[in-house]
Amino acid sequence: MIVKESTLDQTLIALADPTRRAILQQLSEGEARVTELAAPFDISLNSVSKHIRILERANLVKRRKNGREHLLSLMTEPLDEAAEWIESHRSLWAARLVELESLLTTKSEQE
Repeated sequence: MIVKESTLDQTLIALADPTRRAILQQLSEGEARVTELAAPFDISLNSVSKHIRILERANLVKRRKNGREHLLSLMTEPLDEAAEWIESHRSLWAARLVELESLLTTKSEQE
């Protein structure tokens, strides 16, 4: 699967912050209100809202309005795409390291 660079960038930027990762962890348990997500943090509601906007830009969070309530839910597709990209690169580097080890072993045996 080919992941667009801008999509991957937004996902990785969103995941780079521990507060945003904690919000995603909370949402993995189900839909929640912004105020519920903000409760465990010792930061302002405005700051939590800024973190949520970054998660929304990365399509990691979906907002649903129910009257005056804003309910948020986790969107896992960007996480799946990032994990696939990471795995493909990990596999590439693992193969290269095996090849390097083989070359070094061969050279060592020749000496």
